[in-house]
Amino acid sequence: MTSKISIGLTMLACSTLWAADFRPLDVKPGQWQTTLNGQTSGMPPIPAEVLAKLTPEQRAKMEAMMAGRSGAKSTVSKGCLKKEDLDKPFNMSDKSMESCARSLVTSSGSKQEIHVDCTTNGAKTTGTVKVEAVDSENVKGSMQLAITNGEHTMNMNYMFASKWIGPACTEK
Repeated sequence: MTSKISIGLTMLACSTLWAADFRPLDVKPGQWQTTLNGQTSGMPPIPAEVLAKLTPEQRAKMEAMMAGRSGAKSTVSKGCLKKEDLDKPFNMSDKSMESCARSLVTSSGSKQEIHVDCTTNGAKTTGTVKVEAVDSENVKGSMQLAITNGEHTMNMNYMFASKWIGPACTEK
């Protein structure tokens, strides 16, 4: 899941109903570049029944692999932000987050804060996403999530900065 997390302005689409006081961010549509920095700590909340099916060698190998994925990460990506994307609150594109309840805490032309709550396959996810339009061509934000299933908790703390590249979007 953590390797597929991509946060940026290209993920403003959402199919959930939002508070009537939603206001779109005052930013330009077009091509954006996002730099994502952050870290993941703790073990993923893998269901006990899945772990029980693993041999001790498989479990040790998986835990070593997951431990290697923890720590600081930095990625840069480009995406297209369309006018219709701006008409919806910030949304994470990760497929596992589609069924989450999202609550719009704050919404203005310069800031959005969204609280996320979900339970998927016995794992509970809670967190907050904050997005701030510094100006019409620069956005910054953060995401803090905790995913828990029984004795395992994985914490994710990410910061991002997005900058407008131009009005024309290129396919990538």
